[in-house]
Amino acid sequence: QVQLVESGGGWAQPGGSLRLSCAASGFTFSSYSMNWYRQAPRKERELVAVIGSSGKSTHYADSVKGRFTISRDNAKNTVYLQMNSLKPEDTAVYYCWGFGSWGQGTEVIVSS
Repeated sequence: QVQLVESGGGWAQPGGSLRLSCAASGFTFSSYSMNWYRQAPRKERELVAVIGSSGKSTHYADSVKGRFTISRDNAKNTVYLQMNSLKPEDTAVYYCWGFGSWGQGTEVIVSS
């Protein structure tokens, strides 16, 4: 059974940082790319970042490029999203996706 469990969300001030984690199980994690998505209130879910199976290739939405960094630790079956220089418009529920499955999401609120 595939499981993706996100953690690390919370509240941050504009300009602040948060690191999200997604622990995966139930599939060969190191063989698959992993994605982070987010869904803001009253908006559609959008792709934030993608990382290849080895971690060497990454892709970012223009809105987060230069501020967010996706990484992974295949020994720990975990993918991360380091979010710096946070803006109020980054407020959303962040979801991990991999092997056709979604995590439950973790909420990020950026507000002063």
